[in-house]
Amino acid sequence: MIRNKTYLLTGIMAFCYQAVYAQKVLTADDCSKLAVEHNIAVRTEDYHVQEAEEQQKEVYTKYYPTVSAIGLSFKPTKEMVKAKVDVADIVPGSVVSQLPQDILAQLPGSVSLAFLNGGTLAGISAMQPVYAGGRIINANKLAKLGVEASKLKRRQSVNEVTLTAQQYYWNIVVLKENLRTTQEIHSMLSSLERDVTAAVKAGVSLRNDLLQVQLKKNTIESSRLQVENGLSISKILLAQYVGLQDTAFDVRLIDDSLNPIAFPLSLKKDHAVAVTSTPEYQLLEKNIESSVLEEKLERGKYLPSVGVGAGYNYTRMMGANNGFGLVFASVSIPISDWWGGSHAIRRKKIAEQNAKELLEDSSEKLQISMQKEWNDLQVAYKQLEIARKSIEQSTENLRLNNTFYHAGTAKMTDVLDAQQAYQQSRNAFVEAYANLQMKIIAYKLSTNQL
Repeated sequence: MIRNKTYLLTGIMAFCYQAVYAQKVLTADDCSKLAVEHNIAVRTEDYHVQEAEEQQKEVYTKYYPTVSAIGLSFKPTKEMVKAKVDVADIVPGSVVSQLPQDILAQLPGSVSLAFLNGGTLAGISAMQPVYAGGRIINANKLAKLGVEASKLKRRQSVNEVTLTAQQYYWNIVVLKENLRTTQEIHSMLSSLERDVTAAVKAGVSLRNDLLQVQLKKNTIESSRLQVENGLSISKILLAQYVGLQDTAFDVRLIDDSLNPIAFPLSLKKDHAVAVTSTPEYQLLEKNIESSVLEEKLERGKYLPSVGVGAGYNYTRMMGANNGFGLVFASVSIPISDWWGGSHAIRRKKIAEQNAKELLEDSSEKLQISMQKEWNDLQVAYKQLEIARKSIEQSTENLRLNNTFYHAGTAKMTDVLDAQQAYQQSRNAFVEAYANLQMKIIAYKLSTNQL
């Protein structure tokens, strides 16, 4: 029986071990890739790209001939053509003069005619545009520009999704590190509680010291619950954002060695050069190209349109079948549209000039934004180095206060304060580390290095 229980316990422990270590450990890059593949914002831009590509194909068909067909069959309630005709007009005089008098007497002076009581019409024609004022060519260029612009907007969406995924990831790292520090402090307090309890029983410490330790321990446990709750919600948010079905994943924690990291100087770019490769700048360039094409399209509306065509028609009326083919050419000149056309063209010119000035202004702002991102990165690096030194100092301060308390030369409040300072320095270091990583990603995205 004991052996069976041992086997059962071993099996349960093995299962728990597998369950824990079966969790997928995600990196920041993993989260970014998953978000780009599964996030709805990127998928929406993918659909927009597909829509623009379909529109380009649609506009391209304007190069082809326009083919139309018509068919008509009719049956009126009565004859469509009626006429009253004098017999003398339809019967030659030579024939009348040869008729006997009795027959002539019976001839009416006029007769009524009725015909066209049904028929069929059918036809097909094709018109090939020869010249349309450049509207077809420019419309195709504009459609191609739309595809390029939609792809640039997708790049913008990818950048935004990447940055947001990284924020979710590093928030989880910070919370897990805070939880680890909280557990470390809780372990310290538990050990201190045992020592103080023994000292109180031996009569060498006051019971007030034990109460202070227990109160602090309760506070840490409450803080741990809050951190665990925040961690649970953060993992749910990240899972939803990157397309995971559950929160059965873990993240990599920060290296405990606290070794200094090198400043990423190699990331620095010439902002005047880097700005031209960003999707924001290139979209503004596309906006200028679009304004130029729209002005050409507007101008083309007031130029002649020339087309040639061919067709075939078939009719069946009054019992006779008739079919014939034809070729034709058309020239259309929108004379009356010229009155307002000059104002419409001038309006497009103004929009084009505005697009050019907007590019120049936005280029300067983008460069300023890049410089700000670089400055923030430098500040974040300095804050990390300060936080690293604070951990070293708080660790030594905690060690000394523990030594002094056990030697009877320090108060319990000094030890607890030293533990709190250590906890705060650890949390500050983790936040500074995560903040530096976010600043690096933000600068890379702003200078198009991802």
